Amino acid sequence: MKYVQAILTMLLSAVLVAGCAQNADQQKDNENGDMNKKEWAIVIHGGAGAISKDKPEEMKTAYKAALDSALTMGETALKNGEKGVDVVEKVINYLEDNPKFNAGKGAVFTSEGGHELDAAIMVGNSRKAGTITGVTTVKNPISLARKVMENSKHIMFAGQGAEEYAGKVGVERVNQDYFYTEGRYKAWKRAVERETMPEEQQSSYIDPDLDATFWDADKYGTVGCVVLDQEGTLVAGTSTGGMTNKKFGRVGDVPIIGSGTYASDVVAVSMTGWGERIMEVVSGNTVSSYMKFKDSSLEEAGSYLLNDVLEPGDAGMIAVDKNGNTYMNMNTKGMYRGAADSDGKHEVAIWE
Repeated sequence: MKYVQAILTMLLSAVLVAGCAQNADQQKDNENGDMNKKEWAIVIHGGAGAISKDKPEEMKTAYKAALDSALTMGETALKNGEKGVDVVEKVINYLEDNPKFNAGKGAVFTSEGGHELDAAIMVGNSRKAGTITGVTTVKNPISLARKVMENSKHIMFAGQGAEEYAGKVGVERVNQDYFYTEGRYKAWKRAVERETMPEEQQSSYIDPDLDATFWDADKYGTVGCVVLDQEGTLVAGTSTGGMTNKKFGRVGDVPIIGSGTYASDVVAVSMTGWGERIMEVVSGNTVSSYMKFKDSSLEEAGSYLLNDVLEPGDAGMIAVDKNGNTYMNMNTKGMYRGAADSDGKHEVAIWE
């Protein structure tokens, strides 16, 4: 009997020692994670798709300069301790006001020859969100989405209802002419021309300006910003003019929480690309769930979405996790993007 008790005592001691060692290792890992955690981080995008490397050098330089200006704006604000939601709105406002991007000024044309804009913003730590879709007179849709998040008991307003809400909360309004740019107009006219062709020719019709088939060129274009601020808050925001020649009432992935825009307690995500494909796999939530339930890194979750779930050519993704790790990658030919963090990272890119 004494022999059995001695064996049991030894086993219990071994279990306790192992448990203490495991707890110590876990505590060490947690401490290391805290040590590696960045004070703040930001990632931006200006759309993904069939972006030709043959663009004139001055055009490449202009796009990179615009991205760098937006990134620096957000970087400076985060350094100064501004809240993530303010930074996301500020950066996206800048991109909406820049006609190079398909959001706000420079939005693409619908099949009716007008402009309909979508936007969404979400604070991951509280899961509060606001989205709008189909607005036609709102200068900065992301600002209206924020008003929905902060001042309404609802999450989404659409079409005429969103316009009425815009009137109540006092965001800046413009007429449709404000969104017009010559390049977007020409792209729309070519898209209409394509529709008159035999179906077998439509998918291979080359856009002479974009050096891409319209099938590639007409469905991409969004701006987005994700941040981790100094308070540890994760925020995601996205704004878009949608698809060139999109049909009446079409809604893409951007204003669908969990698809093109999503923030949780572990990650903030903004997508760009083919909205229908992004929605089908609930992209933003897929990344967050993969990280949570598989205990994976942001890099692993992003790779899973782009390479295992979505098809080549479908999308680009930016994200930041709760430790300030950043991600900006795509399975398209290119994506306008940039990232910065408190460790000194600052980079903008278009291609691989």
